[in-house]
Amino acid sequence: MTSAKFKTYSRDQLQLLPQSWEEKIQASHPVRIVDQVVETINLSKLYNSYKGGGTTSHNPKMLLKSVIYAYIRNIYSSRKIEDAIKSDINFIWLCGSCEPDHNTINRFRSQKVAPVLKDIFKQIVLLLAGEGLVSLKEAYVDGTKIEANANRYTFVWGNAIKTNKEKMVKQLDELWQYAEQVAKEELRDTAPLDFKTIDADKVKETVKHIEESIKDKEIPKKVRQKLQYVKKNFPDKLDEYKAKEEILAGRNSYSKTDQDATFMRMKEDHMKNGQLKPGYNIQVTSNNQIITNYDTFPNPTDTLTLPAHIESYKALYGHAPEVVTADSGYGSEQNYQYLEANDCTGYVKYNYFHQEQQGERLKKYPFAAEHLHYNKEQDYYVCPMGQHMNNIGIYTKKNNNGFEQTISRYQAKNCNGCPLRGICHKAKDNRIIEVNHNANHYKSKARALLTSEEGIAHRKQRSQDIEPIFGNIKQNKGFRRFMLRGKDKVTTEFGFIAIAHNLQKRAA
Repeated sequence: MTSAKFKTYSRDQLQLLPQSWEEKIQASHPVRIVDQVVETINLSKLYNSYKGGGTTSHNPKMLLKSVIYAYIRNIYSSRKIEDAIKSDINFIWLCGSCEPDHNTINRFRSQKVAPVLKDIFKQIVLLLAGEGLVSLKEAYVDGTKIEANANRYTFVWGNAIKTNKEKMVKQLDELWQYAEQVAKEELRDTAPLDFKTIDADKVKETVKHIEESIKDKEIPKKVRQKLQYVKKNFPDKLDEYKAKEEILAGRNSYSKTDQDATFMRMKEDHMKNGQLKPGYNIQVTSNNQIITNYDTFPNPTDTLTLPAHIESYKALYGHAPEVVTADSGYGSEQNYQYLEANDCTGYVKYNYFHQEQQGERLKKYPFAAEHLHYNKEQDYYVCPMGQHMNNIGIYTKKNNNGFEQTISRYQAKNCNGCPLRGICHKAKDNRIIEVNHNANHYKSKARALLTSEEGIAHRKQRSQDIEPIFGNIKQNKGFRRFMLRGKDKVTTEFGFIAIAHNLQKRAA
């Protein structure tokens, strides 16, 4: 029987010549793509961010390569990147056997490279555009929510602050009215106080007037206790609410451990109960499944993000995309108007576009305002029974971005005895409809674009272009939660994700 033979194995074997790491790396390996691309682009802005003096620093080019390649390998922790640099042959080759520690890596990622990473990203995209892999004329826009590195249960709610302030106003007003009853003469020369707005100074002023007016009066103990509680607690509490409202900056919530993160609903719900979690709304523009722009927003909906996102695109490349395709989350009067003003052909759905195309909208809401006949010359609508609904006024309102909308109101002449009244409307008086003619104008133009051959092609391409990007980032790369905290650092971290995604596409 022939005995088994084994290859020589000796950990202590000395080598006459050292091994070359170059020979160990495959020619088509992604690590070579990272090395090649970073060597090609201009990193002068990154080098200029380093100040002279002190000890020597690790080469920022080496650190940039190592972090980009780590994100390609789905390694996001600075400690795990440090471990890979010391033990993984690809990292050893890429870093030239340099071994930066996790503090150096994290400082570079969150501070040093942050101001110039968007420029590095742009250069890489332009490089890919020069190779014919991406076009900067057509843009597919969509957003995704990614959880923040924040405690899910330490939150501040804007509505809670509003409710508590309303309770304070009510208590203060009750005390003032009581003081006016028992000390009307003493408060005769005091101007009536306005409690529509309330702050610490107003509380102190009000308490001072009340105390002076009732100091010689027989006042129930409960009232004096209430006054002392207001005097002791309200000013500090209002200062606290003011500071929190400054952090909220118009948002409805934030996390105490990452004050830039907003609580929003996410598809990736670890408890499967639809609870709100702190996160960021990441807006992405793509073409040919390559990311061409990215931005971070604290608001959970996409509607208000499009103008700022396109402005960011213009700042990056010097021009807006010629064609913008997006889903119904972006279909608003403000967005349509913005795209038209910037000469962008917008294939952007409005919220009920699909229902309208399938006939469901008419079946579900047969008496909706958009289904009534409108006489533009004489400015009236015709109700389902044939009555004229004349214009009774116009008013304006502003959205959260300050965009002003003009709303026209039309009222039927007489709904009494109408056989359709029960299904036409539920109002007690004659039916009133509100119409935004400018928005309807833009929806009409959007409908024509979306149903054209080019529109159908762009709508199909959108789902094939940008949605796989989010699938790759969240499923294949396992990136569902940020490692860093704060909007600026989160934006930088997603920048590395975007660069890693683009270079993987190039390698493929």
